[in-house]
Amino acid sequence: MSRKWTTAAVAVVLVTGGAAAFLLAGGLPETEGNGARASSTATTATADITRQTLIDKERHDGSLGYGDAVGLATRLSGTVTWLPAESATIKRGKPLYRLDNDPVVLLYGTLPAYRALSPGLDGPDVKQFERNLWALGYRGFTVDGDYTSSTAAAVEDWQEDLGLDETGTVELGRIVYATGAIRVADRSVEVGATAQPGTELLTTTGTGRVATVELEMSDQRLAKKGTKVDVTLPDGKAVTGHIIDVGTTIETADNPAEEDRTTINVTIGFDQAPQGLEEASVGVQFVASQRENVLTVPVNALLALAEGGYGLQIVDGAGSRIVAVETGLFADGRVEITGDGLTEGTKVGVPA
Repeated sequence: MSRKWTTAAVAVVLVTGGAAAFLLAGGLPETEGNGARASSTATTATADITRQTLIDKERHDGSLGYGDAVGLATRLSGTVTWLPAESATIKRGKPLYRLDNDPVVLLYGTLPAYRALSPGLDGPDVKQFERNLWALGYRGFTVDGDYTSSTAAAVEDWQEDLGLDETGTVELGRIVYATGAIRVADRSVEVGATAQPGTELLTTTGTGRVATVELEMSDQRLAKKGTKVDVTLPDGKAVTGHIIDVGTTIETADNPAEEDRTTINVTIGFDQAPQGLEEASVGVQFVASQRENVLTVPVNALLALAEGGYGLQIVDGAGSRIVAVETGLFADGRVEITGDGLTEGTKVGVPA
């Protein structure tokens, strides 16, 4: 994965150059605190201290698509008689596939189906199923988590519409839950194949377009859920996204002498998904940190002081003097500074 330097890394190089220019010019004269007059003639230009917002950005390569595909395995056995087309969208109440010409149906929920449902049962899985029946238009029961005879009657109506035997019970494997509509990424078998419990039939993704980026562990500070990012599309257009998921992957080293590699997988969602693109390479601009309304100077205005730390050469009508400063965020060739007597508009020397 290609990656540009952070502005902070560039700043280190520039600061080194500025420090060298100052020290080669003779360093500090005898000082009286931070207000010593400078005898250096290395300065060839001046720049203003400005007050602004500094944003440290870092760009990484990513890909646009639908996120990682997940395998969908059946819990029933039979002959595969129908599969949806690749890229098809499956919504609530619609078949995911057919075994022996009977549909396995998608419903919405976060709790996986883990048992057959029949009269006399109760629990959150029953309530989740009842909510789906109600959403599909079947009535005559109360959505309360109790599988009553009224629930069973609604199930029989549902089974009749699906072409299933009207038993009033739901066998394990007849329904599959997802948090929303899903997209078929690929078929794992062909129509006519024999399936057993555990046979993978499809791979699926979400229906929303997302960008994914793989980061090194050293870039962990960038991977904060909810953070906004800018995504540059292949045509150069930039769209805004936000981090919706952060995970890690451990890649086991083939050579025992080498260390395993851990990477951070970042998933980025969009308020308005890019149109006309299925999959593409994109650039993702992360905001590493931000400082608002701070005093800044060009990075190469910093001088390395003999006693340690950094200073600025303040230039005014009376000449120039060296003032010690504390540095903060480095970004876009500038650095945040704090120190006694520093004000916006003050001119500072910029070493050659």
